[in-house]
Amino acid sequence: MTVPGKTSADSASARKLRVVMAQLDFLVGDIPGNTELIIQAARKAYDQHQADLVVFPELCLTGYPPEDLLLRPSLDLRVDEALQHLQQADLAPAIVIGVPLRFAGLLYNAAVVIAAGEIKGRYFKRCPPNYQVFDEKRYFAEGTESLILTIKGVPVGITVCEDLWKDGPLEDAAAAGAKLILNLNASPYDIDKQVRRKALLARKASENRVSVVYVNLVGGQDELVFDGGSMVYDHSGTLAVEAPQFVDGLFPVDFLCEHHCQPVSAPLPPEPTLEANVYNALVTGVRDYVNKNGFKSVVLGLSGGIDSAVTLAVAVDALGKERVRAVMMPFRYTSSASLEDAEAQAAALDVHYDVFSIEPMYDTYMATLAQPFEGTQPDTTEENLQARLRGVLLMALSNKFGSLVLTTGNKSEMAVGYSTLYGDMAGGFDVLKDVPKTLVFRLAWYRNTLSPVIPERVITRPPSAELAPDQKDEDSLPGYDILDQILHLYVERDYSAEAIVAEGFERAEVERVTRLVDINEYKRRQAPIGVRITERGFGKDRRYPITNGWKIGY
Repeated sequence: MTVPGKTSADSASARKLRVVMAQLDFLVGDIPGNTELIIQAARKAYDQHQADLVVFPELCLTGYPPEDLLLRPSLDLRVDEALQHLQQADLAPAIVIGVPLRFAGLLYNAAVVIAAGEIKGRYFKRCPPNYQVFDEKRYFAEGTESLILTIKGVPVGITVCEDLWKDGPLEDAAAAGAKLILNLNASPYDIDKQVRRKALLARKASENRVSVVYVNLVGGQDELVFDGGSMVYDHSGTLAVEAPQFVDGLFPVDFLCEHHCQPVSAPLPPEPTLEANVYNALVTGVRDYVNKNGFKSVVLGLSGGIDSAVTLAVAVDALGKERVRAVMMPFRYTSSASLEDAEAQAAALDVHYDVFSIEPMYDTYMATLAQPFEGTQPDTTEENLQARLRGVLLMALSNKFGSLVLTTGNKSEMAVGYSTLYGDMAGGFDVLKDVPKTLVFRLAWYRNTLSPVIPERVITRPPSAELAPDQKDEDSLPGYDILDQILHLYVERDYSAEAIVAEGFERAEVERVTRLVDINEYKRRQAPIGVRITERGFGKDRRYPITNGWKIGY
């Protein structure tokens, strides 16, 4: 099938193809808004870059992942209206967009090619994934056929996301004569995902002697963050063009197509550090969750500890200081260092800062509970009451001013239940939910390289919840350097307790940690969502039954 485009009598000119990668941020469910974004991007790609072809991310028409919106009865009608609108938009370049499309009674994750006001081709994703955060087989049937289009004399094959990770779709397109493969993606970020993508693309391109254009979504959607990082590999497996991660935009690529379709190389962006990459993911996740859900501002408890310090810095970088409120809620166990450091950070970031003591509230509650508590000794009940009073204050501010409460628990704490249900877990979004404590420290040092906003003492002094005199986290937990290693093996890699012991960890610590993970599933099920930055976070990735009789040693 031939797609019309700008033509020339000069055969050499006819072998030139300019492709623009539309690495953009779409809003799930907003089909009219996403349609307009596609139209404006296509026009801009032509006006500014003289594009022959504009490639958009997977399911860009609905945003990704649309989840059970795909089951809505009006889906087909809305998609049809959008496709008609796109065909009538008089776009100069050809476009390739991601669309949920029904055919012969089945719904497919499809790529649709529109040129000269007509749909020129439809490709149905052949390998819908069903693992980790993906459950596409709940919604989509599997495609069976390749699609090869001739665009300005160049045979172009189309694939969608997971089709690249499995053997078959790309290989079939290359065998059918495609010199260029377009791959539409909604590939969520995790810490080393771009490294794995690059290794895959290099191998697939070189093995099949075909250039690959990999276009990825950017932006946050609930707990998922999409990092972009769109790129082009040539037929030898060499990276020729790479768009920066966490930046939306239009990125043009020129191809000279004779025996092969050779991309014209462009300077590559600098390789980000792990800390910079994770920090950008957190900023993107917070910005999009707050803005796409229509919150005016955020509020958080600033304790003088490292978790709330990093959370505050991320919030300000995501939203601006005017939309962030920090609240210190001291009690009799709050140290002078915490008070000083919280005030110093609030001043450094120039945010609205309040100090509300919870002591009067605590005394009132304890007076009310004096009779039922008579004859008992203080324990974690009194500690948790402090956390819950702070949660009440933050939620009151949220209700009154329309602010989203950002909670500050990290992955290490969420894993072992070192948190208070309806206390420090009360809120709408947990920035550090998938960030291990040891990485939180590294993020704090990194953020201070940009500008010194986190007092050094916050980073260097031992972490404490300050719910009891002289309390330290390591009084209740193994050291975080050990804890995070055990959690990585148990939570992210599914090692059994026995297998973790075999890695050289003390049996008593391993059994204690794995038991804490298991018995705190009920807490995590009630926790706010948060940005996913590892291969396996708590939420979409890891869904364990609360009530179960599984033995931890196996």
